[in-house]
Amino acid sequence: MKHLKSLIGLLLSFAIAITVIVAPAAATGVYDLPVLNAGSSIWVVDQAEAISLANENSLNNKFKKLAENTGNEIRFVAIRRLDYDQTIDTLTDKIFSKWYPTPEEQANQTLLVVDTFTNNTAMRQGETVKTLLTDDIANSIVTETIGYTLRDGEQYNKAFLAASDRLVAILSGNADPGPPEAKEINIESTFTSAEDTDDKISTIWVVVLLVLATAIPMATYFWYVGLPGR
Repeated sequence: MKHLKSLIGLLLSFAIAITVIVAPAAATGVYDLPVLNAGSSIWVVDQAEAISLANENSLNNKFKKLAENTGNEIRFVAIRRLDYDQTIDTLTDKIFSKWYPTPEEQANQTLLVVDTFTNNTAMRQGETVKTLLTDDIANSIVTETIGYTLRDGEQYNKAFLAASDRLVAILSGNADPGPPEAKEINIESTFTSAEDTDDKISTIWVVVLLVLATAIPMATYFWYVGLPGR
């Protein structure tokens, strides 16, 4: 038993040490990402492995065609978690500035970054892009298209594809298809009321107490008297 307790203690210490070491390593800063630039052939950087290969290929093809047809470039970045001293906005600003250091390089660029640990999202766009993709529309894509889809079950593939459909349409000069329709949630039918929950818990406790009130005296009796037939 003494050796078993020592082994369990050792395993727990090892698990805690691994958690401490691995957690910071999973965080992403601007220098953990590949260095891209205007005209780069990489359109999606998925360090969080949140997008399926088929959908990543679909996004790459759509963004490549958009760049060839309009000169407007879109890049998506998905990370597992932020560095401790960063927000999604500061990281997105740093990536945008590092990849496109001059106003000329930034002009036709759109960058979308998602942190899958918190599901926070940010977008940056160049000044030329803003004539089509205004700040209000960009905010709608972040909060309504991506935000709503992720709140509906962390559906990253669906969120990225829906965002790409809006962005490609807008940056191609077409009408904004708008965010997905929000589903109405019937709270009464979906969630148990507090009163019902309290009633169920009370019933369970009554049953448990009745069982114990019956079993304990019987067990005590047989302990002292002995089982019948003995």
